[in-house]
Amino acid sequence: MHSFRHRLLGLPALALLIAAAGCSSGDATASTAVPSPDTKVAGLCRNLDKVLPRTVDGLDRKDPEPPSALTAGWGSPAIILRCGVVQPPKMTDPKVARGDDPASVGGEVDGVGWLMEKQSDGSYRFTTTLRQAYVEVTLPKERADDGASVLVDLAPAVKRAIPEGIAL
Repeated sequence: MHSFRHRLLGLPALALLIAAAGCSSGDATASTAVPSPDTKVAGLCRNLDKVLPRTVDGLDRKDPEPPSALTAGWGSPAIILRCGVVQPPKMTDPKVARGDDPASVGGEVDGVGWLMEKQSDGSYRFTTTLRQAYVEVTLPKERADDGASVLVDLAPAVKRAIPEGIAL
């Protein structure tokens, strides 16, 4: 009976160890939600995935989980791109258009318009404007100073794959 009790006491510790090992990731792969756009936008996003650069701001491409042609990533902590997202509410906010919202601002980088939104956790989210699909790029707070170079690296692919226009 004494050895049976020791085995029982060891089972919770073993189960905890197995659970921790199953939940940890040795390569720290990022994860993100995959957008679910309509067929036309999904096709544009697949075209974008084919022309995205292998490196962004000197960081190698390392796509997030789950694998999808609608998402891409670079580096760790990851810069995450999601194509086919819904229009951000701030894009139609009159305060942003007037420049009265210090956390959100619009601008253009190498011929691609972007809405920049500072997030509460210190990260930044950039979403394309005046394109037939919304492309979102999220920079973790550790990379907040890299925004301009990231957008410069992504602009040629966005211009090539996502035509100008209004996303519906």
